[in-house]
Formats: sequence, C-alpha cells, structure tokens
Amino acid sequence: MKIGIIGLGIIGETWARHYEAAGVLAGAWNRTARPDFPRWQPTPEAVAAAADVVQIVVADPPAVREIFARLLPALGPGKTIVQSSTIDPQSSEEFLQQVTARGARYLEAPFTGSKPAAEQRQTVYYLGGEAALIAELEPLLALVSETRFSIGTNRQAATLKLAMNLNIAAQMQALAEALTLARRAGISDDTFFTALARNASWSGLAALKQPKLRAGDFSPQFSVKHMLKDLRLASSINGCEDFPVLDTVRDRLAAAVRAGSADEDFSALIKLL
Repeated sequence: MKIGIIGLGIIGETWARHYEAAGVLAGAWNRTARPDFPRWQPTPEAVAAAADVVQIVVADPPAVREIFARLLPALGPGKTIVQSSTIDPQSSEEFLQQVTARGARYLEAPFTGSKPAAEQRQTVYYLGGEAALIAELEPLLALVSETRFSIGTNRQAATLKLAMNLNIAAQMQALAEALTLARRAGISDDTFFTALARNASWSGLAALKQPKLRAGDFSPQFSVKHMLKDLRLASSINGCEDFPVLDTVRDRLAAAVRAGSADEDFSALIKLL
C-alpha cells in the first residue's frame, strides 16, 4: 500500500520522511506550500488520487473539516482515511460517517509521542475502528511507530487521546510548581531532579522535560497552543464540566498564550511562575 500525508507540521513531516525512506510515500500536502518536499502534491485531492491510504495530521477539528470539504469527492472504494489529528469524539463520528458514505474506510488513529519519539519511530497509536482494518494497516503504521493499541471504537480512541493529554498537562503544571518551589528555597536543579528520579512521582514526562526546564529551552516538542486546544476539546465532552484540574491547567495554558508562549513547548508553563 502507498500512503499520503496531509499536514507537514512537526509530526507529519517526520512521518512523511520515514514513509519516503521505506518507499511507500505516495504524496504529501500542507496548507503552507512546500513544493520541495518529497512527493509534494499541489492539492489534497491529488494526494488522495495517488495514495491508497491518506493520513491526516493537522491542528484541530476545523482544520480536519476543511480538508474533508476538499477530500471527500476524491474518496471511494479502495481508499482509506487514517485520521491522526487530535479531535473530539463527536467530530470523529462526523468524519467517520462522511468517509464511509463515500464507500471508503476510516480509522481513528490519534497518537502520543512528541518530536523526539516521532524521529525515533517510537510514536504510540491509539487505534479506533474495525479489527480487520487495523490488522491490514498494521505493517504500514509500524513504519513510524513503536506501539499500536487497539482501543475500540473511533469515539473511544479520540477520547483516550484527550484523557492522556489531560494527564500529561496536569503533570507538567505540577512539575513546574514543584521545581519553582525548590528553586525558591535555594535547592539546585541537580538536587531536585536527582531526588525526583528516586520518588514515586518520577515519570516519562519528567525525563523528557528535565533538560528543557534546566536550560530554559522552550523550543517546541508539543506547543502550548496545541495542548490548550486539546484541553478545550476535553472540556467540551459531556461529563467533564466538574473536572477542577482540567479547568485549572486549561486556564494556565490560556494565560501562557496571552503571555506570548503559544508556539513554545508546553513546558513554558513554568514561565508563568
């Protein structure tokens, strides 16, 4: 199977280059034109025409909706959409119905793992869809990922991704506050992180963000604006109206955007302290 990528952001570009190296990239397109990119196509429709599988990696539900407005007429039997943007479950259901009405197939495939994971092919997918479709796409997705979890339905996969990002964002805010508390007491970063590594609260997030926090390097692995978008999507799900941590961290991310950190890594939450 040949795959096309729509969306050449931090992750989409990395995946596309992995697919190209494996000889399976049929086309790539981005809203901001990049004609020098491998297998560049002038339109999303051209990507769909060239590829058996079209993987979408864009910012949010409105961006996906904009893509589908152009893409749907080019879909039909034999075409598959792999939707890897982080979206809400209601939007996922909308896109599933649109794609299947054209006779094509749809897999919800959000993921975890920022730029370093994508570069090392350590992305983790949360797959929502028919078991037979997941099995068929397994070898293709294995080219850019380490683990592929079959979650259940498309709505469940979209929800789990938002749940994971809520947990990550909450950890980041707590880590920023804990580190700032220690710094204000005159405790060195060396001492803080050495002690944290032996504490039950040590996590993959702490390991990933430790170098950035020590150096004050907020170049994006996962941006403030995208994390804010995800928590806003989580807030829109029925039953999440009384989640105090979700509300608090969402508001802190919004404050970071207002402070000029929208395009910085979400570890820039510490700058608000």
